[in-house]
Amino acid sequence: MKLRSASALLLLAGSGAASAQAVDPARDHASILAMQGQYTVDFAFDETVLLQPGYERAAAMRSGGNEVVIVVEDSPHRIVLQHLLVDGKSGHVTKHWRQDWIYEAAHRFEFSAEQTWAVRPVPAAVSKGAWTQCVYEVSDAPRYCGTGTWSYTNNVPTWTSDLGWRPLPRREYTRRSDYNALAVVNRHTLTPNGWTHEQFNTKVQRNADGSQLEIAREFGFNDYLKTTEVDFTPALDYWKGTAPFWAQVRQRWDTFLGRAPGVHLKTRLDGMAMIIPLFEQAEAVKGGAALDEAKIDTVFARFVEPAAIR
Repeated sequence: MKLRSASALLLLAGSGAASAQAVDPARDHASILAMQGQYTVDFAFDETVLLQPGYERAAAMRSGGNEVVIVVEDSPHRIVLQHLLVDGKSGHVTKHWRQDWIYEAAHRFEFSAEQTWAVRPVPAAVSKGAWTQCVYEVSDAPRYCGTGTWSYTNNVPTWTSDLGWRPLPRREYTRRSDYNALAVVNRHTLTPNGWTHEQFNTKVQRNADGSQLEIAREFGFNDYLKTTEVDFTPALDYWKGTAPFWAQVRQRWDTFLGRAPGVHLKTRLDGMAMIIPLFEQAEAVKGGAALDEAKIDTVFARFVEPAAIR
């Protein structure tokens, strides 16, 4: 079952790319780079508007962690930021999500169907002066993209996306079966103490006949606060030891996500069939083993294929 493209939904939501202020890519670039650093993070998700008879509001979700954001690529029109979690007591490191920023992107991937992401053009009117942010799973598998401009009204740097689709987040798909997609607007704001990520989510059930049932709305708030109280050395060491491996993984994803039609994953929703072998290979490389590209290719050959988009 395919979703309407996010570019079509843009007409319903209003464009995040429209702005009366002068476009300043260099200033935007500096704002994106300002998200790098070491943080304590609070994650909060609350269902707000309930849209179906008899639906009961889900319990609020709260979590947190220590997260370092590392610059992986930096050029005037492209920035790649990698997030790594570290346990303050044990020093255990988890490779977390990744965000890529591209100025005036010609195309982006969009969550289209179960485990399928279609690569579609970004209309010129939407991409002009705008940055497309694409977010990736811990295995660097795709999650979602959004396009919008940075605003500096009252000297507050804020980027707001257009409306796009994304699959269920990890906090939901292990315990929910009453919806199967999120329609999302994302907003990032730089603050004196770090930055924030707001999510305006609508939980949607896609049906085989093409209809869509909105279940509830949700507000997500991720608060990144700068810290000097956490030792992020284990995370920095992990990235130093595994960066060449993950560069090869990103390169393989790019062969599917850099052009139409896109990608389909032959895994369950949790993606663990890919995550486990890739993480094991990364650990081996960190421990001194040679980077074996053939092993990476074996994982991709088994679980990744071009999307079948009509």
